Amino acid sequence: MPDQKIPERNATCAIIGAGDFIGSAIARKFAAEGYTVFAGRRTADKLEKLKTEIEAAGGQCIARGLDARKEEDITAFLQEADAHAPLEVVISNPGANVYFPLLETSERVFFKVWEMACKAGFLTGREAARLMLARGKGSIFFTGATASLRGGMGYAAFASAKGGLRLMAQAMARELGPQNIHVAHLIIDAGVDTNFVRERIKSSRGEDAISNLAPDTLMDPASIADAYWYLHQQKRDAWTFEMDLRPYKETW
Repeated sequence: MPDQKIPERNATCAIIGAGDFIGSAIARKFAAEGYTVFAGRRTADKLEKLKTEIEAAGGQCIARGLDARKEEDITAFLQEADAHAPLEVVISNPGANVYFPLLETSERVFFKVWEMACKAGFLTGREAARLMLARGKGSIFFTGATASLRGGMGYAAFASAKGGLRLMAQAMARELGPQNIHVAHLIIDAGVDTNFVRERIKSSRGEDAISNLAPDTLMDPASIADAYWYLHQQKRDAWTFEMDLRPYKETW
């Protein structure tokens, strides 16, 4: 049974890249606020746990498999969400964070990372705008990373793609803002609390590194989701385009 009554909204929130951590946390947050969540990721079966959690809490979640790099997949997914109820929020959150030293970065790797981290965002933003402009409102948010602002060693492909996404989002915000569509880019500038990040810390700093981590050193996906919700709630006389998020102990 749900812990509290979920508000009723005739609106949908579509998340492209509804992975196990940030994407799922955003889905849970918007579902708890009354949105019908359309959750999309490469493998539909991996969304069953999220769908079950949201529905058990009294929310609504429609899960779909899609390839964020394919125009037809993005178009069909967003059109289905808008047909269900007016599409009010779209979040582009595909993962593409890979480490490749420069001489090991093949053309195929570079292009695939660009497709996931940049092209997918363009397709998502364009198709979301096409639907939102018809009713003159909406929010389109893009998940960025530290690499959106600087290129780290071994991240030439990822940084170039995330940097491109950031500038694409900026251009989109300038064009769509005057038409009452809020476009924002969020820079996730730290490790998110996942098994992958914890294992990476352990391998680089030793077995005791995890037990010695100070509280709130890693980012809780739910805290990140709260930031997306905050942006969506902003009044249009003080919209944020770019928000960077990091724990209090993060060096930057």
